[in-house]
Amino acid sequence: MRRRKARELALRMLYQMETNGNDPEGALAAYCETFPYQQDVLEYTKSILSGVKKNREIIDGYIQSACEHWRLDRITYVDMGIMRLGTYEMLFSPDVPPKVAIDEAIEIGKKYGSEDSREFINGVLDKIMRDHYKDKGPE
Repeated sequence: MRRRKARELALRMLYQMETNGNDPEGALAAYCETFPYQQDVLEYTKSILSGVKKNREIIDGYIQSACEHWRLDRITYVDMGIMRLGTYEMLFSPDVPPKVAIDEAIEIGKKYGSEDSREFINGVLDKIMRDHYKDKGPE
C-alpha cells in the first residue's frame, strides 16, 4: 500500500511536469512542504521520478511502439504518466515483477484516469511486456 502511495505521488509530479514544465523532483519538494509523506514513500517516489526522467526516451519509445496508430501527443497526461511509471517499473525496477507493475498501473488508472484508461493502459503495458520479454523466456 505504501508503494501505491509513492506511485500516486509520482504520478502527480509527472503530471505537474507535463502541465507546468516543473522539474518533478523540485515539484515533489514543494508539494511535500504542504503535504508531508513518510520517508519510505518519499524515497520510492524519488526513485520513480529519477528513473522515469533518466530513461524517458527509452520509455517513450516502448510506449510509442506499443501504441499502434496512436500518437503520443494524443494521450492524456494522466494516462501517459501512468504508462511511463508502469513501463519504468516493469523494465528498470528488478524488484517489481512486470505483472505487478501492470496491475498497479491499471489500479491507478481506475482511480485517476478516464473511463477508458484501464483498458488502454492494460493493452499498452501488456504489449510492452510481451515485446520486451519475448526473447528472455518466462518471468
